[in-house]
Amino acid sequence: MKTYLAGLTFITAAFLGLAGHAADAGFAIEEESQLVVKQPGPHQGGGETTAFPFFANVSDLDIVFRKRILHPGAAIGYHEQHKDEIYYVMSGTGELTMNGVKSQVGPGTSILTRPGNSHGLRQTGSEDLVIFIVYRKGG
Repeated sequence: MKTYLAGLTFITAAFLGLAGHAADAGFAIEEESQLVVKQPGPHQGGGETTAFPFFANVSDLDIVFRKRILHPGAAIGYHEQHKDEIYYVMSGTGELTMNGVKSQVGPGTSILTRPGNSHGLRQTGSEDLVIFIVYRKGG
């Protein structure tokens, strides 16, 4: 688990261009238990999900960093991507559809979707599918 978290931290820092740089504007610490939001599957995916929108209230932060749990039967609906987006699978199994091609994903799988591609993700198996999602805000 520590290896996954260390890898996720490095990937996120590299994606944001922050690797090796100190934050000059301060810092923020959030506890996921304070951020729980129950939602239907995004992009009309259906089912029940739980989202943890880390740092959503930091006004000058230009990225989204979110943990999402897709409970049994839940999905992120198939949709066209308009900006770079990264999914990182922490636990569980799922079926990824990327440009119409289906593949299985599980712990340690990292997915980069670039603008113009279409994708969706469906929870499969008996346990929740837990992912982290990172993308830039705005157009």
